Amino acid sequence: NEIPSRMVSVPSGLLTCLPTFSTASTVSIRSFCIALIGILGLWPLGPVDAAPAAPRTLVVLGDSLSAGYGVPVGQGWVTLLQGRLTHEGYEYRVVNASVSGETTGGALARLRRTLEVQKPALVIVELGGNDGLRGLPIADVRRNFDDILRLSQQAGARILLLGMRIPPNYGPAYTQAFHAMYGELSERHRVPLVPFFLAKVELDDSLMQDDGIHPNAKAQPLLLDTLWPMLKPLLKKPAI
Repeated sequence: NEIPSRMVSVPSGLLTCLPTFSTASTVSIRSFCIALIGILGLWPLGPVDAAPAAPRTLVVLGDSLSAGYGVPVGQGWVTLLQGRLTHEGYEYRVVNASVSGETTGGALARLRRTLEVQKPALVIVELGGNDGLRGLPIADVRRNFDDILRLSQQAGARILLLGMRIPPNYGPAYTQAFHAMYGELSERHRVPLVPFFLAKVELDDSLMQDDGIHPNAKAQPLLLDTLWPMLKPLLKKPAI
């Protein structure tokens, strides 16, 4: 049978395919229309790429050890962490919410706002050293930590807790109870723990600043290496 007429028009950028055809020509005409639609870009012939997902946020909640006290800008372990995450294919945006001289009480006071604004997927908690150096009651420090960990978990964040020690001149009872507190917090809140954040640097004078408390620039990669084995299992790579 002959095809009486066939009309393909593209008025105002829209495709109209209105063939009049016999039964025998149905398949060929339909194929023609589909092919033309694809050529004109009006009907995607393949999957449409989704917009890339925003990177997850990792918040470091710490004191001078994480704020980079006495260390040149860009050389602190938190900055090095961002570089390592990127290098190893982890899409995280690191937010350093650390303040020199910070205590657990001070960090707790600003934590709600930090969680609300940053919405972190992961929080590294590096606190307690200033509480211990001030001789604050262990019960008060523990209570602050409890609230910090609880609020972070309620916000949906995974947590890595960094343990600290204080000098022995505070007395064995206080120093032992202070260090043991971190293990107790780790068990109670079921969060991974780095037992002593300064383990690789504290006894090496070449890695410490003149005050004997703060690690220098050379020590920063070692600080990152200390926490990395415990941090890595908490990280997620983007789905392919």
